[in-house]
Amino acid sequence: MKAIEVNGLNKKFITGKEEAHILKNLTFSVEQGEFVSIMGPSGSGKSTLLYLLGGLDKPSSGTIKLDGKDLSSFKKKAMSKLRRTKIGFVFQFYNLVQNLNVEDNILLPIILDGKNPKQYEKKLKEILEVIGLADKRKLTPRELSGGQQQRVAIARALIAEPDIIFLDEPIGNLDSKTGKEIMELFRTINVTYKKTLIQVTHSNNAALYGTSIIRLVDGEIVEHSEIALAAMDSSCPA
Repeated sequence: MKAIEVNGLNKKFITGKEEAHILKNLTFSVEQGEFVSIMGPSGSGKSTLLYLLGGLDKPSSGTIKLDGKDLSSFKKKAMSKLRRTKIGFVFQFYNLVQNLNVEDNILLPIILDGKNPKQYEKKLKEILEVIGLADKRKLTPRELSGGQQQRVAIARALIAEPDIIFLDEPIGNLDSKTGKEIMELFRTINVTYKKTLIQVTHSNNAALYGTSIIRLVDGEIVEHSEIALAAMDSSCPA
């Protein structure tokens, strides 16, 4: 079953009299449970595509469907709910609330959605075990390393059990050892929890943790290929 369907997608930005055609007539699909890496040089449209897929921006033309539903049909309130419940985001900069502790940062999407966080205590405990921070649930972000903060951001993306998680350069701020640990965590989330992951990355090694690659050049897809099982099973330093 297709998690994402993109058809004839274009994105243009107009500044004064200048028009920049960032994405050009993209058509592709992502199956449920895939772990896709979007790659390409700076300015190729990678992050723009990610934000469009996640409903953070709107295309100039073309369609994006999540689970068969056209994103353009969602009104503002419905789109906000979709982003809180069906979609998770992990960014390069962790975007944690500094005066909240680990568990409150993780539960923030639940609270914003008007749900009772006490009903998520079992899920919270499970996720804290998965990310390896069960003993740090009462610490604030300033008491954590960069890698630990990114693990909190990952847990926050997982707590509402989204179908799709979007990753924007998720190890861009981390050293190679910590980056490798985070990529292994993403692979676990993909394989164990059957989540669909879409990441933007500059790293070929990080991309090898996934199942396929979409490569962009000047806003066009020049490659959409599966990653060989041998590459996926090999040790991939991030």
